[in-house]
Amino acid sequence: MRCLWYCIAALASIPGQAPLAAAAGEQEASTFDRIWSHAKLYENEDNRFLQKFALSGRIQPEAAWFDADQGEFTDEFLWRRFRFGFKADVFRKWALHIEGDFDLNESSGDMYVRLTDAYIGWSPNKNLSLKFLKQSVGFTLDGATSSKSLLTMQRNDLTNNLWFTTEYFTGIGAKGKADEHWSYNVGIFSSEDHDEISRFDASYFGLVSLGYKFKEIPKLDRGMIRVDYVYNQEHINSGTRDFSQVLSLVTKWQAGRWGIWSDLSGGKGYAGQSNVWGLVIMPIYDFSPRYQAVLRYTFATSEGENGVRLPRYAGRIVDGRGDEYNEIYLGFNVYFYGHKLKWQTGVEYGRMKDDAGDLGEYKGFGINTGIRMYW
Repeated sequence: MRCLWYCIAALASIPGQAPLAAAAGEQEASTFDRIWSHAKLYENEDNRFLQKFALSGRIQPEAAWFDADQGEFTDEFLWRRFRFGFKADVFRKWALHIEGDFDLNESSGDMYVRLTDAYIGWSPNKNLSLKFLKQSVGFTLDGATSSKSLLTMQRNDLTNNLWFTTEYFTGIGAKGKADEHWSYNVGIFSSEDHDEISRFDASYFGLVSLGYKFKEIPKLDRGMIRVDYVYNQEHINSGTRDFSQVLSLVTKWQAGRWGIWSDLSGGKGYAGQSNVWGLVIMPIYDFSPRYQAVLRYTFATSEGENGVRLPRYAGRIVDGRGDEYNEIYLGFNVYFYGHKLKWQTGVEYGRMKDDAGDLGEYKGFGINTGIRMYW
């Protein structure tokens, strides 16, 4: 735990912006700009074959303390995520991204876990981009948000239940904009849970996502509404959740320092998984560009017994499932370099009802804090 606090203290002492350059009359790059620039190993727009080559990755250490009526979980320091790889821009409109997932908590020396991103991208114009092979597939509020950009320590439990937490699947995806208002994200993917590039041996699922950004609404800086729909072919040996269909309505609104995000989602279960639906409401307040407070309420319920999973650390205390989950989360974020380097802390209270009485009940508090960094 001391290691984590020392890291936070060191970050707080780094200045956010260097003084103006008096001789040149131009603003110097900040300390963070100079540090992060080392990840870019090559850049030359005049090279017709290779325009850019850069390292990519993320590292996320954290600590957690959870105390419930059913037990407790404490881990004063753990590596939540570590990923490393590279990105390359080639032939003007093509891209190559390969990145691996590594477990730094592994003491035996075998840290490699799997490939995450392993795709070829093509952008024929600024309004369309395609990806081929293994890539992140996002839907629901937090499922469509990279772990690099989450406003909370962990994804909400509605996403945890409905979204396919394996996240990276092999397939073809396309996203783009029809105009300044409408955007889309569509794709078809193998549902096989494979550590590297998978084939369509298990089954498949398709994603259709349609978003609309509001413009020029009085007293509103930004507004967005998005509908995500997933059709998942039923298969018992897949890397997806056991839902044949998932439908999600996501909204994001911002007015001055205030914002509010929401998610109303549901899934049609199969193979013993009952139907699940729920709601997430997340008000946000920006004290400044550096400091932010987040409040989140999560509700998830199932039509049948034992249809709802507990979130990450509560699930370390109670293995079973329940019927209805309610959670209040209060978080505080410090942005040292935007989402590229931030410190997040969250306090939460969660309660799972289990009408069947088969060890799925949970009621407890938790604290989670950690550093989030990517390049």
